[in-house]
Amino acid sequence: MYHLIKNQLFKLDPEHAHERTISALQLAKKTGTSGLLRQMYGFSDKRLESEVLGIKFPNPVGLAAGFDKNAEVYRPLAALGFGFIEVGTMTPVAQPGNEKPRLFRLVDDKSIINRMGFNNHGAQTVAENLADYANAGVPIGVNIGKNKTTPNENAADDYEKCLDILYPYGHYFVINISSPNTPNLRDLQETESLVQLIKAIRNKAKDLEQKGASEKPILLKVAPDMTDEHMRDVVQVAVAEGISGIIATNTTLSREGLISPAHTNEAGGLSGRILAARSTEWVREIYQEVGSKVPIIGVGGIFNGDDAYAKIRAGASLVQVYTGMIYEGPGIAKAINKRLVQLMERDGFTNISQVIGVDR
Repeated sequence: MYHLIKNQLFKLDPEHAHERTISALQLAKKTGTSGLLRQMYGFSDKRLESEVLGIKFPNPVGLAAGFDKNAEVYRPLAALGFGFIEVGTMTPVAQPGNEKPRLFRLVDDKSIINRMGFNNHGAQTVAENLADYANAGVPIGVNIGKNKTTPNENAADDYEKCLDILYPYGHYFVINISSPNTPNLRDLQETESLVQLIKAIRNKAKDLEQKGASEKPILLKVAPDMTDEHMRDVVQVAVAEGISGIIATNTTLSREGLISPAHTNEAGGLSGRILAARSTEWVREIYQEVGSKVPIIGVGGIFNGDDAYAKIRAGASLVQVYTGMIYEGPGIAKAINKRLVQLMERDGFTNISQVIGVDR
């Protein structure tokens, strides 16, 4: 079924196809057909349930930030069988993002290059959309960033503004300083800048909690393009400063290994199959550094259950898909979860939490 739809979608400009998909999901939400989606794409097995970050997850397969940027369709997305949905990235003030075209398919590599630039409707609009987040049926993560025009020395102000507006909503928050599509954003991963940023964000969260807000886990999403030494510094500093978890990894600027004849020279972050091995190796290294202290969410190149299982065995407590859904369709979460159960049975595990880091 998706093969036929995919052929039509792939004839469209990638961003137009994404907008069509969001519109279809909005229609499902308005017409109350999410239950039908759940019947078609849901998959439940107690062996996949776990508690991570103090939150109960029905299964470990989530949808990464970038798909539902404005928190418009997280409920129908949850009906597709995902164990959690991460919305965003959103910024304090609405912004259009970078000039179009800014999204490119590399079909031969089952990959995508994007330079979207945090296009979103702004934190206040997203807060209104998240008003019903607690009834989504799965945990909702909220990914926050800074506006393009905000200089790095004032970046903490933007993240604090996002927390001010959005902290009552969502089950966990993600600090995104690893997108390659906002100028100089990745400079915030330098150790001293990172220390100051995390301190400011943690202080803001504590201030909100003292005023009555519930405490929320705050995670850091890291880039795959750092040296081993830099990555170790980043994750160790993050944990020392109170970060609750690490998401590994964001998109890459590398073009190594691509075979697609078109778009390989386009600027932006590369995601998809080409990133699978690299991101899994980062999960393994981060797990060796801080895995005993904080959980890791593994993301990058997950297309099937074997990909997800590899990341969990490497040290991921949860995983996320994005590009895989574009190429594999709305049944990807169900297919991954069914395969995870098969692999667990093969290896003698009775709960997905037993698999975490066994390859260490």
